[in-house]
Amino acid sequence: MVVQNELTDDEVDRIFQALADTTRRDIVTRVLRQEQSVSALAGHYRMSFAAVQKHVAVLERASLVTKERRGREQVVRGNVATLRRAAGLLEDYEQIWRGRARAIERLLAEEAPPGNRGTQ
Repeated sequence: MVVQNELTDDEVDRIFQALADTTRRDIVTRVLRQEQSVSALAGHYRMSFAAVQKHVAVLERASLVTKERRGREQVVRGNVATLRRAAGLLEDYEQIWRGRARAIERLLAEEAPPGNRGTQ
């Protein structure tokens, strides 16, 4: 089975590198529940506003969030479409893994002595 995905290798790298960080995963969770300004997000973490802005920028480059200027605020919201595409990729890999596990089970069943088949 070939993994069919509409994401480029660079996009996959950006998404999973962005999600590798605990703070960024938390930001994604928060803005998926409800859009928030960068300043509201910064209030949740023990780091500078600038550091939170950098985390949001990484997420934005990975298309996991979008930002929109509203007056003086930058409002952040989660991008569900990108998360679905990443989940689809993981599902493709899971199907490959399950197929390999089934193949191993078949091989083991074929190699088992006749009296031991199906009794593991």
